Amino acid sequence: MPLRLHPDVVTADSDDGTVLLHQRTGRYWQLNGTGSHVLRQLLDGRSPEQVAADLAGRHRVDLHRTSRDVTAVVDHLRASGLVVV
Repeated sequence: MPLRLHPDVVTADSDDGTVLLHQRTGRYWQLNGTGSHVLRQLLDGRSPEQVAADLAGRHRVDLHRTSRDVTAVVDHLRASGLVVV
């Protein structure tokens, strides 16, 4: 499931994450550092499962939890029209 940003979405890195602006709607979202890392990894072509495994190992957290969290981020980004598959 390769993701890419919607053509109308631009990003800007901030001190604590990433800001996404949907230029057509004028709405913006802010991702914290972990959410920003998840988005970058997905945009680089990694699967949600790979990202979840990376987070679980990096933060010593249960894989089930990171899988659920990555899925939630993807679902929210898609529902908000920020990314397309």
